[in-house]
Amino acid sequence: MSTNITWHGGEIGPNERRSVVGQGGAIVWLTGLSGSGKSTIARALESLLVHENKALPYVLDGDNVRHGLNGDLGFGERDRSENIRRVAEVAKLMADANLIVITALISPFRADRARVRTIAGAHPFLEVHVATSLEECERRDPKGLYVKARAGQIRDFTGIDSPYEAPEAPELRVGEKSVEESARAVIEALKSRGVLTC
Repeated sequence: MSTNITWHGGEIGPNERRSVVGQGGAIVWLTGLSGSGKSTIARALESLLVHENKALPYVLDGDNVRHGLNGDLGFGERDRSENIRRVAEVAKLMADANLIVITALISPFRADRARVRTIAGAHPFLEVHVATSLEECERRDPKGLYVKARAGQIRDFTGIDSPYEAPEAPELRVGEKSVEESARAVIEALKSRGVLTC
């Protein structure tokens, strides 16, 4: 990090933003294996927040950020950690603007997720483990990635030749419930933390 930079604070604080948008900022970090349902739950959560709670969410999907912001990163352990760090920093800035940021990233390593929690700072942070079994994820295999990984066409694939370190004490564990039930459980957790008022 450069030593010749200074953080410039704004004149509008979180309470003033909250009075305008009617919600606090928060980060919902969905983690789980490829094919576990993270993106599906994220989109369902986004829809419920907008249509039922009149909230302002935004989804940072793992595949989407690699089209632009993180397009220069590979899938080795170091690049994966940097991918998570960058997304966390963006999520924090968005939470500063009182958005409810929903991420859907495998984020396989506990140390990286702990770093995300630190980056989130004072913002409410929900680590949500989408705890779908490897067998079920392989059965679904929506992108055909497990087949390729088993054939040796993809290296460092989480769950096959790269580990997934499941959260030990996430704020929520979903995956056995329906997509809607999982999304609603997250909404209740946001309400309990004062992020949502309705």
